[in-house]
Amino acid sequence: MNKELMEAIESLEKERGIDREKLFEAIENSLIAAYKKRFDKADNVKVEIDRDTYDYFCYAEKEVVETVEDDVLQISVEDAQEISPGAKAGDIVRVEIKSRDFGRTAAQNGKSVIQQKISEEERSAIYNQFYEKEKDVVTGTVQRYFNGGISINLGKTDAILKESEQVRTEHFRPNERIKVYILEVRNTPKGPKIFVSRTHPELVKRLFEAEVTEIRDGTVEIMGIAREAGSRTKIAVRSNNPNVDAVGACVGVNGTRVNAIVDELCGEKIDIVSWDENPGNLILNALSPAKIVDVFADPNEKTAKVVVPDYQLSLAIGKEGQNARLAARLTGYKIDIKSETQAKDAPGFRWEDYVDEEYDEEYDEEYDGEYSDDEYQDGEYGEDYAEEYGTDDAVYDEEEDASGEADEDAYEEEPAAGETDDAAYDGEDAGESGTEDNE
Repeated sequence: MNKELMEAIESLEKERGIDREKLFEAIENSLIAAYKKRFDKADNVKVEIDRDTYDYFCYAEKEVVETVEDDVLQISVEDAQEISPGAKAGDIVRVEIKSRDFGRTAAQNGKSVIQQKISEEERSAIYNQFYEKEKDVVTGTVQRYFNGGISINLGKTDAILKESEQVRTEHFRPNERIKVYILEVRNTPKGPKIFVSRTHPELVKRLFEAEVTEIRDGTVEIMGIAREAGSRTKIAVRSNNPNVDAVGACVGVNGTRVNAIVDELCGEKIDIVSWDENPGNLILNALSPAKIVDVFADPNEKTAKVVVPDYQLSLAIGKEGQNARLAARLTGYKIDIKSETQAKDAPGFRWEDYVDEEYDEEYDEEYDGEYSDDEYQDGEYGEDYAEEYGTDDAVYDEEEDASGEADEDAYEEEPAAGETDDAAYDGEDAGESGTEDNE
């Protein structure tokens, strides 16, 4: 048994994750390459390695001839009979080749072939390992910053966290451990390239799957996620077991589960709401933490008109329209929000309008784009939205509530007793939350 070869192969297989059969092939090819380097030909050379004893046998197949013209491909009858008694002209015999006969140069060439094969197999093993984890979350260590990006060490290789996939409010120190979502794994001649993200909505989903047992086993199902990375996320869940509260399962005892995810996301607020097949109820839940008076949803047009108490208008819209924007993404509906005072004389915001099917075309032209703009449906809410609308007060200046309570800062004021929404979590009071009392 060749113990040295066995130990070398087992060590490479364990430390670098290279398949043992690939290593055997690399050694066989290296011996053939060494022979070719020494004798310029290797078409008739074969190498066999015993997979149990690790002994290897290198030989050349030569034709038996009366007169030798090419000693690399031919052998005389007399020499052939010394190897195989009874050999005659025209037969093929195996002539053993000793590796020490290759010479120093050929041996070095064979060594380089083995090293190259090992490197290729190592890169292939890393690629396959992380390709299987594509669209999943892994833990890495921050290495260094470069050209706006961050190099994240994942153990056997590094990943790239591009500037566009970073959360602007997050700042990491070297050697800090973070979780990242694998966007893409590319196989390149220089090795695999792995691109990761901290802004992708699926990052939140994977974190909940890892933290909440009921989601992993299918008892609780995540139906939708709307996220503005670094600021707020809304997630809709439903339970497939009537005895399990979906929201409570995601919150955990004293908020331990959701708080762990909030900490990993550096304090990003998370609203957990119940999924409902009824679009009106779903929109009502999605606009949490605001209280809703009425919801008029049109499933065919994917539009909804929402009436809220006067003092809840700014809370329903959210700072710079964030709450309404995330609710629209989560539900897939264009949402038009008005206070009770504003809705009194606004067509389409009264139940009678729906019963009598009296729709005012002039209203559609006058209010087209106001909080029911296509941006809600298409998911493009960035600078275009801010430039057009600014804060929520800018939209409602012309018909501001007479009470003056629809102030843009109202969402930050302490809500009246009994009017908080238990499905909204900001990482501080999640322990007191976990139920849903929108209804």
